[in-house]
Amino acid sequence: MKEKNAKELRYGWTTGACATAATKAALTAFFDGGFPDPVMITLPKGQTPAFALATEEKGTDFARVSIIKDAGDDPDVTHLARIIVTVRKSDGGIVFRAGAGVGMVTKEGLPIAVGEAAINPVPRKMMREVTCEVAAAFGQPADIEIEIGVENGEELARHTMNGRLGIIGGLSILGTTGIVVPYSCASWIASIHRGIDVARAASEPHLAASTGSTSEKAVADLYGLPEFALLDMGDFAGGVLKYIRTHPVPWLTFAGGFGKITKLAQGCMDLHSGRSSVDFTFLADQLAGLGAGAELVAETRDANTAMQVFEWAQRAQLPLADRVANKARAIAVGIAGDETRIDVLIFDRAGALVGRSDG
Repeated sequence: MKEKNAKELRYGWTTGACATAATKAALTAFFDGGFPDPVMITLPKGQTPAFALATEEKGTDFARVSIIKDAGDDPDVTHLARIIVTVRKSDGGIVFRAGAGVGMVTKEGLPIAVGEAAINPVPRKMMREVTCEVAAAFGQPADIEIEIGVENGEELARHTMNGRLGIIGGLSILGTTGIVVPYSCASWIASIHRGIDVARAASEPHLAASTGSTSEKAVADLYGLPEFALLDMGDFAGGVLKYIRTHPVPWLTFAGGFGKITKLAQGCMDLHSGRSSVDFTFLADQLAGLGAGAELVAETRDANTAMQVFEWAQRAQLPLADRVANKARAIAVGIAGDETRIDVLIFDRAGALVGRSDG
């Protein structure tokens, strides 16, 4: 079967866009205008998508609508999640509440204050705007409580970084454009940035950005780091480094396997296997610089995997992993700047430390 290319991938809608559409539909019914289905909203960049209602309900003092989120072709944990909005009269102004499955903010450093529902600024703005729009259309004051819930949200949140960010009890309502771009991983990178913000607000002196769970556990054990100091970087080295440049921390450790750190040492900012690859000529040059024999250098140029080269270097008692770690550190400092102390650690698949920079 032919694989879809990026131009064929279907875009989707953020939880914030779904919540805004549900708010508009519920509020229209609350003011006796019936449930518009589909309901159309305007996104921050002017697009006007329409959303089908999944459920609708009206009582004497509330109206409730749910919309099933469509994340398009993005592998989003909230794809097909039910976003539920209930509107009621408030004691004054527009008030946001966390319903079942939406988390509460418990740590400083996020764009929402501690004690507030984890509904980000742009979705709040979108919902305020539709609330004012609908209220004005019916000649009513915009004194409305908006409660947002996500079906099974607490369970879905276990597959996100919310716990580390201090968002407890469920998911966040996210979105800056209202649109989910397939495989952009924007929400992952945003979570990395919020993790840095939370650590900075807590004056945590040492953060670790890891490419996977093995290196994360190893670096946490090595330095005794608290969970909120651990950044689940995945493949997004650039997402960490570019943000650290303008939001420095005292000390940042990069931790990962030999192959991923080799790609960082080459200057790759996206370490995913589909978007960058190990340059075996680069590794051959590093071995030559360590005094490797001509045969090993030649074999390295034709190697199949980075791990194969690492094992050859170990047998030859050449500190290739240390050299790669130092090269990676130089790349990292060049992007992040010198306000943050940076070191790089390389772990094997069992979590043993096999290479480190001298920075």
